Amino acid sequence: MPHLIIEYSSNLDESVDIDALCDILRRAAAGTGVFPLAGIRARAIRCKHFSVADGNPDNSFVDISVRLRGGRPTAVREHVTAEIFGAAEEFLRPVLDSRPLALSFEMRNIDPALSPKVNSIRSRIAGAN
Repeated sequence: MPHLIIEYSSNLDESVDIDALCDILRRAAAGTGVFPLAGIRARAIRCKHFSVADGNPDNSFVDISVRLRGGRPTAVREHVTAEIFGAAEEFLRPVLDSRPLALSFEMRNIDPALSPKVNSIRSRIAGAN
């Protein structure tokens, strides 16, 4: 964990490199030192159908949702939120400054008892060291 899920309006296709945004957020999460590298996943979902605020077709959005296994103290979650959101805001600053864009972020805990995991990536990463 964590899972970083980016939903974004399709009218950003020409102005935002979504692959790069996924990588920026993945690196920001890794850079916190809070999460095991093998558990970090970033993905984006393009929203073809959307309506934002007053319905102006130039309005756009990027919504970042972070799901992580419960148990981390609030101060740690606040630090991670600031780091990941800050990386997203910095990356998207040129777009924020040039067009109407709503950037939002939410972190939520997953109950570990209700979220079984299997991950063979960990053994590959461990073998590479």
